[in-house]
Amino acid sequence: MSAEPEPPDDERPPEQGRLRPMSPAALSIWTVIGLLGGWAFHRWSDRGTGVPPQVSWLQPLALLLVAAILGGTAWSTRRTIQQHPGRLSPHQAVNRLVLARACAYVGALAAGVYIGYAVSWVGVDSSDLAGQRAFRSTCAGVAGILIVVGGVLLERACRVPPEDDEP
Repeated sequence: MSAEPEPPDDERPPEQGRLRPMSPAALSIWTVIGLLGGWAFHRWSDRGTGVPPQVSWLQPLALLLVAAILGGTAWSTRRTIQQHPGRLSPHQAVNRLVLARACAYVGALAAGVYIGYAVSWVGVDSSDLAGQRAFRSTCAGVAGILIVVGGVLLERACRVPPEDDEP
């Protein structure tokens, strides 16, 4: 049982130790989990209390605010890295990358929950309250999708151009 010694860090191939972009599969899985959770939440709350919760305009507006902040941060980060590559310190870039990934995953989950909740109202009741819940939930779901887009854009903005080895 002899193993070859690992090469020192400076002799490793350049691909090792790099982060990969978020996978669409992971985002899709979180969205499907949210869809099932939103649909089940309506069924559970309807059986438990008899009154499913309403979705106010505050929820989609709050999610939209988060999406706007992510989009602005992505634009600012991209501009900073392109125009002044040394101005953004490595820990700031990593912090923004972590923020981007966390927001994208939570945005996918939130979008799924709200869209699942909206879909659970289709064909159930023809009252105005059911239509209102479905519409507002759909708006919140779209805002969750915008958070995912903002997170992906911020992640892509954190990419640093490769360093030239030539002096």
